Amino acid sequence: MEALAVRLSGLDPYVGGAIRVVAFYDTLMRHRVDLAALARATAGLAECTAGIRLHGTGRDIRSAPDGTPAAGPAPAPSSSAAITLDEEQLGTVWLERPGPPGQLDDVVLDRLALAVAATVERYGPARTTMADPALVELAVSADTEDTARARALRLLGFPADRPVHVAAVRLPAPAADAGPHRPSGAAPSDPDPAADRPPLSLARIGALICPGRPVKAASLADTGVLLATAVDPAGFPAGVRAGLGTAGSPDLAWRRARTALRFTTERRPVVEHSELGALALLAEIPPDTARANPDVAAVTRLATCPDDLDTLDAYCATGSLRRAAEQLHLHHSSIARRIDQIGRTLGLDLTDPTGLTRARLALTTWRLLAT
Repeated sequence: MEALAVRLSGLDPYVGGAIRVVAFYDTLMRHRVDLAALARATAGLAECTAGIRLHGTGRDIRSAPDGTPAAGPAPAPSSSAAITLDEEQLGTVWLERPGPPGQLDDVVLDRLALAVAATVERYGPARTTMADPALVELAVSADTEDTARARALRLLGFPADRPVHVAAVRLPAPAADAGPHRPSGAAPSDPDPAADRPPLSLARIGALICPGRPVKAASLADTGVLLATAVDPAGFPAGVRAGLGTAGSPDLAWRRARTALRFTTERRPVVEHSELGALALLAEIPPDTARANPDVAAVTRLATCPDDLDTLDAYCATGSLRRAAEQLHLHHSSIARRIDQIGRTLGLDLTDPTGLTRARLALTTWRLLAT
């Protein structure tokens, strides 16, 4: 390659220089350097500050020509190029050259962008994918050593020094009827609006809750795991239950997410651990202690009547007879009679704030026993 570059330089200095740039980055890639090393090498080659930004990490890697991190805010680049992988734009590389771009800057940035994309692909694709469950388990397990956890996060494509959002996901059970579902009242010839929707999967859910940013999905036992740099709780599709946890350590975030998942209900399918507050303490109560509580035992007996349980749930969720009636599509006087009867069954005055609080705690604790 060097001999060819020398010969071509005599004919066309630009071509000879371009070949040397290609050979330079080929050497870097053979040594499997990381992004910081790519930025340092590029800055030294171009003799000006070089920068790399990946959309998923939200931070810039900038290196001065002497190999030290560039100081101060980044000025407008003299030239830049997009980082793409599988037709997806992952970020940007740029040079901060005073004055106009150099003759070979376009070649340098082209090769730098290719090298960054190859590095990102090696350590984990940036788009939403089903990840290796073993890596995910290493990342979220409380028994994993810090070095092994950092390596697992790096291979999954996440910076080890940034908080990771974790979602514990439970997909809806498949319908018992294998035939197509039709909305109530639809004629047999009417098209099913859900027929063209892709089937729910952890990877698809990941794309919905964290569009355009790194997210990894895997199944651990009977629970789905989503690791993401950000989560939009409103992005979860109907029928999916999810608990969300965030912490500096993925193992703590995973524990919080699983706890939050236990608090989900049909009326509240997505729960963030940070919103639970003191309610999270209910998950720490030993099951035998919870079952022996008189209020919880009363809710257990009430649960044999699904209508009464649904009415109590709606009333506890809203704290209002009228709003509970709206949710259940009943007249508020009917709900008032039901709540009066349910209160007598539980031995509580549900119109009193203390009685309603006891009912809410008992109902929540009863649900936790089933999870």
